[in-house]
Amino acid sequence: MDFQGKLSIIIPCYNEEKIINQAHKRVLSALEKLDVDFEIIYINDGSDDRTLEILQHLAKSKNEIKIISFSRNFGHQPAVSAGIKYCSGDVAIIIDADMQDPPELFPELLEKYQQENCNVVYCVRKKRIGENFFKKITAKLFYKMLKNYSDISIPQDTGDFRLIDRKVITEFKKLKEKNKFIRGLIFWLGFKQVPFYYTREKREAGETKYPLKKMISFALTGLTYFTNKPLYQLLKFGMIILSIGFIFLIFLLFINFSQILSDNQTSMILISAIIILSGINLISMGILGIYISNIFKELKSRPEFVVERTINIPEDKNI
Repeated sequence: MDFQGKLSIIIPCYNEEKIINQAHKRVLSALEKLDVDFEIIYINDGSDDRTLEILQHLAKSKNEIKIISFSRNFGHQPAVSAGIKYCSGDVAIIIDADMQDPPELFPELLEKYQQENCNVVYCVRKKRIGENFFKKITAKLFYKMLKNYSDISIPQDTGDFRLIDRKVITEFKKLKEKNKFIRGLIFWLGFKQVPFYYTREKREAGETKYPLKKMISFALTGLTYFTNKPLYQLLKFGMIILSIGFIFLIFLLFINFSQILSDNQTSMILISAIIILSGINLISMGILGIYISNIFKELKSRPEFVVERTINIPEDKNI
């Protein structure tokens, strides 16, 4: 493997004081074995523990260690987006601080990138160690929903762990939406993208930053920002319900004249039908509300994130 360019490592961090030192050692060890020009960009996503303090200490040891610190917690996707926008490498690798995605794979990712002469190497989890059944089944449902409803093809079991080259970085910076679904946007950009299969390790310390509530929000962002299919599905579903409604009306008229059912039974059927239709109506309004909310967020045109300070990043690189 003979990579001559500069490599950027993008690491979003939120309350990772328990693991950040260990993560840094592993990342630095992997990079030093490569013998390449590199930079490590840590994005402190408004941590309220000692994460920033530890990162500041690490940044004193090498100018190649760079820090972007947000004014508050903006979320994982804005943190990754900031790393991509600030990085100066010919290629960049995005990896989380929890080390579930092993930095020891950096040489293999670079080798794959050179062998395939591609623009993106996206990492596919062939096995997930240390994740419970509920986490695995919800992740599977998440990717299945994306596959069925999204307008772009997002491979199953891919995360943000990937290598992207300067062409992709340059085009990514041009994207204006604020509520980004990064893995989807990178696939949307196109170029040559190839998979790399690996085993995802268990988290060594700390807690997951994607509990169920955030996973649902993340899934909704992925769906509503990449497709209008849910709206068309609602239209189809509405036509089906309308047809059922007419059939039900004919049925009620029939039993009313034939007196097959008692008045109480007829009332129960009507009440059940009203409850079902009300539920469907609320779901429909909710989906429409999400789309309208997304439009509202974009129209406000607030920045995706606010940087409080940077360390070891030249003034002319600030955005």
